Amino acid sequence: MRTGGSLPPRDGEGDRAKRGGGDSKFVARPAVARARQLRKDMSVSERLLWQRLRLRPKGYKFRRQHPIGPYIADSCCLSERFVIEVDGSAHDAIDRAKFDLRRNAFMKENGFRVLRVTAARVLANADDTAEAIVARLPSPLHRPADGPPPRAGEAT
Repeated sequence: MRTGGSLPPRDGEGDRAKRGGGDSKFVARPAVARARQLRKDMSVSERLLWQRLRLRPKGYKFRRQHPIGPYIADSCCLSERFVIEVDGSAHDAIDRAKFDLRRNAFMKENGFRVLRVTAARVLANADDTAEAIVARLPSPLHRPADGPPPRAGEAT
């Protein structure tokens, strides 16, 4: 038994979770803590969509409430650098629209494609919405496994 000083924290009792977790030069720790809170407080439409996307449709892995820089994406597929934002009625406010424009600009500057989906669409048919999202994932301009396009006159 140790004498003097305090005992080390038990499993799960450290202050690391309160500070925001892991070390990343791209993500500030408060953003990670905020993302964790948002995962607990997801809207009904976000939950419905997440229930479909978490099953890894067509092998794509999605993350929910994922920090990207100072912003937190509702859902994203990091391998395709694709962000999905579920917009409820709160996004109709002018100040919120300006915030959304800044966030979209930041995401695009950092190589992410952004797809905005209305909460009403998700609530109406979450399965079709998830299928439509997955259909948009493959980027036609970026297919490194296929190699360069054939030259003129070469067989395909």
